[in-house]
Formats: sequence, C-alpha cells, structure tokens
Amino acid sequence: MKWLIRLLQFFYCIYAFIIFAFLTIIAFPFVMISLSFGKIKGGNIIYQICKTWAFVWYLFIGIRHKEIYESPHDTSKQYIFVGNHASYIDIPPIVLLAHQPIRVLGKYEMVKIPIFGWIYRAAVILVDRSNSETRSKSVRALKAAIKNNISIFIFPEGTFNELESPLKSFYDGAFRIAIETQTPIKPILLVDTLERLHFKSIFSLTPGKNRVVFLKEVSVVGLEMTDIPALREQVYQIMDKGLRRYRSYTV
Repeated sequence: MKWLIRLLQFFYCIYAFIIFAFLTIIAFPFVMISLSFGKIKGGNIIYQICKTWAFVWYLFIGIRHKEIYESPHDTSKQYIFVGNHASYIDIPPIVLLAHQPIRVLGKYEMVKIPIFGWIYRAAVILVDRSNSETRSKSVRALKAAIKNNISIFIFPEGTFNELESPLKSFYDGAFRIAIETQTPIKPILLVDTLERLHFKSIFSLTPGKNRVVFLKEVSVVGLEMTDIPALREQVYQIMDKGLRRYRSYTV
C-alpha cells in the first residue's frame, strides 16, 4: 500500500511542477512589461502578478492558503515582516500575505532556475551572504524600499531550518534595519510548509492547508543599536512560542 501512495505522490508532484512551469511561462511576459513602469510602480505590479500566480497554482494543486490573525493587522502601515524558513514553498504564502506593497529579501541562488529565476530577480531584493559587497547593496535596497513606503520581508534565520527545534538562531540584519528606520517588526509564522514540501525532497509535495499566522507587531520606537540583541531575542521568543502553539516539537 505504501508503494501505491508513494507512486501517487510522485505523479502528483510531476503534475504540480508542470502547472508551476506553465503558470511561470504565462506570467513571464507580464513581469517583463511591468519592469518598464519603474522600480516602485513596476515592482508593485509584479507582486500582484505573483500573487495571482500563487493563488491559481494553489487552486490547481489543492493547497489552501489560510491567514490567522492573533492580533489586528493594519494594512496601511509599513512593517518589517520576519518569518520562519523551512521550505521552498515558503515563497507562495509570502506573496499571498502581501496586503500592502512589499519587497522580499531572497537568496541569490534562486536566480539560476530557468524563467522562474528571471521573475525572481525582478521581484526580490537579492542577497549573496558569502559576498560582503552584495550584502551591503541589499541592505541599501531594503532601506530604500522603506523610504518609499514599501514594507519588507526578511527570513532572519537566513537559510532553511533543518533542526528539530522551531527556529535557528537569527541574524541581526532585520533588527538593525528596524531600529535604523524606526519601522515596527511584524512576526509571521509559516506553520504548515514542512508538511506541504519538506526541504529533504522536491517530491514530498502534498495538498492541504498552508496557514500563515500574523502575530502582534513589535515596536522599536526609541530603541538604539545597543538594543539589537535584546530585540532579536524578544522576536525570537515570540516566534518560538507561536510555532509551538501550532506545531509539536521534540526540542
């Protein structure tokens, strides 16, 4: 019986990847046209295209995006969104939760994927953590987005969490930018992404719910650079406790 389930899952994954590729090809020319409207307006249009792409892909493959608000979310405000990172399928819920203009900090490695990589390059602020020059450039781009009334999304863990615990340790970047720009932090929990697509295999994709939890914003008013460690730990504890409310962990 197990072999039959694995076979069905294999064909489901092939089907899902074909739909993914088909929708990406359809979206590509619209994204390229959007670039002509400039970084700000064009970028906002690209995220709307990506949002439609994610909604349609979910519809065809049986994944249900659900948003849970533990605290009211003000879509008229700017935030630095921070979320846990454990799966390649973290990308669709990020664009679906974008109810205000947003830019995502993304890993440079993703641009290598044919066609999707071009869309990815146009949509995200790229960072190569192994290169200090590109790290500095990405920080400047994130601050420029905030200056233009655009929220940003950062994975403070940097890379996939492959541990048994809810979170890896956090980098300082998101918290440094929050204090420098006096922008509140909005923690986000991506609760079900490991069940939908485990980081160990692209053929582990399954249909089902994919919940996004909006936690209470964290104010940074009056904080200084010396407060970065305390702010980082505060947000870490909020997200760790939040994930434990929705998932079971052995550590």
